[in-house]
Amino acid sequence: MTVTDHDTAMPQPVSGLWRDGRHLFPVRVHWENTDAGGIVYHSEYLKFAERARTEMLRLADLSQQEMLKELGVAFAVARMTIDYKRPAVLDDALVVETIVEQLGGAVMDLKQTISRAGTVLTILSVRVACLSLKEGRATRIPKVVREKVTTSVHKDGLVG
Repeated sequence: MTVTDHDTAMPQPVSGLWRDGRHLFPVRVHWENTDAGGIVYHSEYLKFAERARTEMLRLADLSQQEMLKELGVAFAVARMTIDYKRPAVLDDALVVETIVEQLGGAVMDLKQTISRAGTVLTILSVRVACLSLKEGRATRIPKVVREKVTTSVHKDGLVG
């Protein structure tokens, strides 16, 4: 028997969940995420946040691969600010919370917090732009993408 991603007898990766207009994504800190002292490298927080954004779209029934193939668009980070409050350490169970603050014509503004047991460790403000692969520049977010994101957050947390 060949194991595939669609084999329902096999455990599937976790995509997190939507709660009150917020996407929550669990992350465990592994050895590969830390320095020799067990402290998480600063760049690992970006990876945690990127994974959470991908899984947020997946839970909104948006596959980035299908967006590329069928719509010819992809999201790319246009701007990001990061505020490191406290360090995460080896074996920590973290939660990345993502809030869609604004859904504009061609951009989506997100606030992401990474926390441990309710204590905020890192805050990220992220602007992603919708890019046309054909034109190589920003383009309007397709209607189907906008509708799926809006439906998923139940309009909670959306400013515009």
